[in-house]
Amino acid sequence: MTTRQPRTWSGPNLTGQTQVNFIENFGRRVLSVSRVEQITPRYRRVFLTGADLDAGFPYVRLAPTDHVKVLFPQPNTREVVIPTRTEKGWVGPDGATEPIFRDYTVRGWRPETKELVIDFVVHGHGVGSAWAASAEPGDKLGVMGPRGNIVFPENYSWYLMAGDESALPAMGRFVEELPETASARVVVEVADAADLQRLTDRADVEVTWVLRDRAGDGGLERTVRSILLPEGDDWFVFAAGEAGALKPIRDYFRRELGLPKERVVVDGYWKRGIANLDHHAIDLDAD
Repeated sequence: MTTRQPRTWSGPNLTGQTQVNFIENFGRRVLSVSRVEQITPRYRRVFLTGADLDAGFPYVRLAPTDHVKVLFPQPNTREVVIPTRTEKGWVGPDGATEPIFRDYTVRGWRPETKELVIDFVVHGHGVGSAWAASAEPGDKLGVMGPRGNIVFPENYSWYLMAGDESALPAMGRFVEELPETASARVVVEVADAADLQRLTDRADVEVTWVLRDRAGDGGLERTVRSILLPEGDDWFVFAAGEAGALKPIRDYFRRELGLPKERVVVDGYWKRGIANLDHHAIDLDAD
């Protein structure tokens, strides 16, 4: 009987498609806020540190969708409960209440200061938004994962990125880590002009903002469809955000334009009307 070995990946990804690196040690950390940056009125960047990061963090270049489970303090005790994964799901220590967690993209890792960076959208509802709105140095969070790195290809000359504010951490990181030989077009849908922020100073990256209060429903898809795409096959698409808004964008590239699956990554981070959605359960390729 053979033992199935986990997939590993290292080095620059020149394969033209995403590659997976599974992480054997699933990190379980209790961290403290070291500082907070107010990027826009509804967007906060939180820096986390602590002894559990002394050994480092599995941050890999061009893995912009890597995410962790963020565990929030219990409402009554303000303690962070770190659960254990069992056949019955996530189970807390004996006597502990059910852990409160959400998935968040890893925005960055600062090895020189041993700080993990996570961006929060403060939209006025939900446990993550409520915590981030008042976060200050010394506040505690639990962070588990990631389980692996999804390493994006870097051998294309042009990239299209599209999504709503939930995808900003991934798109911002993707833009920062693109090879110098590549250019990109980025389309971001946000609530209104107050949410505009500087994503990059690169001259070869063009950013278009879609304001929901002006564009209305479907503004992201219409803007994506209006973009003049390169000829040939030397380009790659990444889109993320609300699942319902992404399905027609996925169909545009895969069905209407006929792009192969390896050149289109579309990820539903959330779904309207569903709290704490497991985005792994969303299959935008299903009919």
